[in-house]
Amino acid sequence: MFQINENYLQLGESYLFSTIARKVDQFSAAHPGADIIRLGIGDVTLPLSPAVIEALHRSVDEMGVKESFRGYGPEQGYLFLREAIAGTDFQKRGIDIAPDEIFVSDGSKSDTGNIGDILGEGNVVAITDPVYPVYLDTTLMRIGKTNKIRLLRCSDENGFLPEIPDERVDIVYLCYPNNPTGTVMTREELKKWVMWALEQKSLILFDAAYEAFISDETIPRSIYEIDGANRCAIEFRSFSKNAGFTGLRCSYTVVPQELKGTTANGKEVSLHHLWNRRQSTKFNGTAYIVQRAAEAVYSPQGQQEMREMVGYYMHNAQLIRDGLIEKGWTLFGGENAPYIWLKCPGDMDSWTFFDRLLAECHVVGTPGVGFGSAGEGYFRLTAFNSYEKTVEAIERIKKWEY
Repeated sequence: MFQINENYLQLGESYLFSTIARKVDQFSAAHPGADIIRLGIGDVTLPLSPAVIEALHRSVDEMGVKESFRGYGPEQGYLFLREAIAGTDFQKRGIDIAPDEIFVSDGSKSDTGNIGDILGEGNVVAITDPVYPVYLDTTLMRIGKTNKIRLLRCSDENGFLPEIPDERVDIVYLCYPNNPTGTVMTREELKKWVMWALEQKSLILFDAAYEAFISDETIPRSIYEIDGANRCAIEFRSFSKNAGFTGLRCSYTVVPQELKGTTANGKEVSLHHLWNRRQSTKFNGTAYIVQRAAEAVYSPQGQQEMREMVGYYMHNAQLIRDGLIEKGWTLFGGENAPYIWLKCPGDMDSWTFFDRLLAECHVVGTPGVGFGSAGEGYFRLTAFNSYEKTVEAIERIKKWEY
């Protein structure tokens, strides 16, 4: 009989958010009258902005006309979108990223999970703990539970920022602003990682999906703001949260031309070339109408609407922070990120807190232990519900006698 990839058997029984959905469904079935407020999964609630909707309608009309119909597009993404990304997200900020270094995709989750396709199985991979589950799960899918995985423990003692490894590491995943803790990395802290990677000839996989939520201008929005990062880092970005594309699906990954890896015998190879080859083989490109919608985000109207959307969610984050501080709870994040990371009160473990918050407040969040063992005793709330629901959820929590 054919064999399976046994690495999948080393994963948890189910994906974190699938487990949460199942538990909430069970509670809802048992309590059909409960008004459940969801501050758990990082899904947006605001509709797409007018500029995006207009672009979608216009591009759909184009697809209905023979002369403007589009079939297969370039796997790397249409040049009109890559030029808009390069010009607005990088070049206007003084960062030298060219359109041909940008790969448009259908989500950062896909790309952060798929990037391992072009990386050798012998690499030692460091992953922060707690962390967005996809980094660890997809690494386990690829190489299994071997001695090639290092967990970089993050805690309140180190401000949920990882320490530079004191042993050889070839690849490290960094996500800032961080999911789940909402913490950010200063320019000096990020510079230490870039200098380390250059010295060690290691690779940083930098997830910047939440960069639009940074309000502190001293905090870097891109790793390429640090000199030399184009020789040691790949950056992932998304339209999901800043432009509300969770249901539309669009993202991009930056793989600089200067970034090189080596074969087993030491020959240098371009990672840009490998990723292009991978995408050309396994990916037929993001839909034309979606890329036109993403292009509209970079118009003057689109940029204003995006700022308003981000501001709406960050206002929710501030409401959550203020309410929990008033409650006397210890928390992180919510200032330059849409996530609030709180210490479970009364020394409750993460799942006990989840169950009680659901049962007694009818509010859903995400247990910290679901992001790794170092997340035990913590809990994540998101700012992505409506303002009204967020106010109601925090009022319930403030009145809660646990």
